[in-house]
Amino acid sequence: MAFAHPEFLVSTDWLAEHQANDDVRVFETTVFLHRGGGTVRAESGRVQYETGHIPGAGFLDLQADFSDNDQPYRFMMPSPEAFAEAAGRHGISESSKLVLYDRLGSQWAARFWWMFRSMGCTGAVVLDGGWTRWSGEGRAVSTEPATYPPATFSPTPDPARFADLTEVKAFMESGGGSCLINALGRDQHSGADGGQGYGRAGHIPGATNVPSGELTDPDTGLFRPAEELAALFADAGANPSQRVVTYCGGGIAASNDAFILAMLGYQNVAVYDASMSEYTADPSLPLVAD
Repeated sequence: MAFAHPEFLVSTDWLAEHQANDDVRVFETTVFLHRGGGTVRAESGRVQYETGHIPGAGFLDLQADFSDNDQPYRFMMPSPEAFAEAAGRHGISESSKLVLYDRLGSQWAARFWWMFRSMGCTGAVVLDGGWTRWSGEGRAVSTEPATYPPATFSPTPDPARFADLTEVKAFMESGGGSCLINALGRDQHSGADGGQGYGRAGHIPGATNVPSGELTDPDTGLFRPAEELAALFADAGANPSQRVVTYCGGGIAASNDAFILAMLGYQNVAVYDASMSEYTADPSLPLVAD
């Protein structure tokens, strides 16, 4: 079995051959999450980027430049105008061949891919294996800062790529017609973790589980074969003829699940942006612990 859209990924071989092309824009997107004391703290990966990155790659700071920080929840999608301004400032237009990578299983790259695609950048791709693959192959590494000339980004927003609490509540009330998938780990889904980081344990009623961390090979960083990924989502109840909404803690792991669903050919997929950060804040909303 092959992916319906293999063009959403590029290999390290492809990048090495094409990274000098005038229309190619390469960016690292890493963010580190630190859990402890019942909270989750986000740390930009810029310091690690500065110690060594793919030559010619810039850095996109999700929390500083590509999130709506006026919202009560972290990593919320910014307005089209704010997004376009940030993209243009980094030298990205809607027609750029945008190559995204990170150091943590590609979920941060997938988050940026989902955002850029939702704004009309159809040339956005994820580097398969990310930094793990690139560095593991002994390829060139640079500490030189990389920037691109400013550009104009003209957004064409697709709001259907994002879901909100109203849609999630409708899913719980309807009991069918769509699929809700939790991209958090299995202990987080079952509630065995005690609700660390989000205050309450368990998952949204009716949700199934495809952990983002199980989408890639831990040794190579590469995404698992298409047939294995297709089976994971089929077993979770995903149906290409229905709408699929993915969620997690704050829309990041959910974007990785959504990215794979798009690769597999699912056409009606959305990310619940605020995810458990919003859902668990309302004690009246139910959770299921296995």
